[in-house]
Amino acid sequence: MISPNAVVAAFGLGLAGSLHCVGMCGPLVLALPGGHSAKLSQKLLGRISYHLGRSVTYAGMGLFAGVLGKVIQLNGLQQAVSILLGLLLLATVFLNSSHVPTWITTRVTLPLQKSLARLLKRPGSRGLFEIGLMNGLLPCGLVYAALAGASLQEGALWGALYMFIFGLGTAPLLFALSLGGLRLSNPRWRPVLNRVIPGVTCLVAVLLILRGMALGIPYISPDLGSGGSCCPH
Repeated sequence: MISPNAVVAAFGLGLAGSLHCVGMCGPLVLALPGGHSAKLSQKLLGRISYHLGRSVTYAGMGLFAGVLGKVIQLNGLQQAVSILLGLLLLATVFLNSSHVPTWITTRVTLPLQKSLARLLKRPGSRGLFEIGLMNGLLPCGLVYAALAGASLQEGALWGALYMFIFGLGTAPLLFALSLGGLRLSNPRWRPVLNRVIPGVTCLVAVLLILRGMALGIPYISPDLGSGGSCCPH
């Protein structure tokens, strides 16, 4: 089962990284159908549907991450893989996105953007749920960091639950933005937003590396060889 520490870690990662979500997905959230003319109850239902859609997509990703993690655990490779995941996350922080060939990102994001553009013309909660499902597939470093944590859970269902909770953690700030209670359009916020995701990703990477080192530190780097299972993920 998923531990209380994992629940806190998943929700906390989503909440801490949600400033990045506001910076990256804020324009989309503000462009969601029914933002001005709809009644408050309809607007609330629509936004809830959108965030549930994102969380469901994240849960699907977590399902596969959990399966992969279980295979890794059964083969006794969890420590090495944990260190490798941490190093890969650090690499995503320190390697500028310009090093990634443009055709790779275009092939991934362009079809999704076209689908989102079509869905934005569809009113109602169902359409917003589908937009959330599609939005969850967009490339995002924060999501990759969360998937690393999901892969350390005790199986597919717990990996899915970890990612679903992560999705819920990203929702409050975006929800406030869509209801007009959050104003981050001021340029002074841009440097803050640009630092949030690298900082959060580095934190998760360091925790993964420490976990793989099995230093015997409770909740941070448990001694896996002695049967310890407590960790923040």
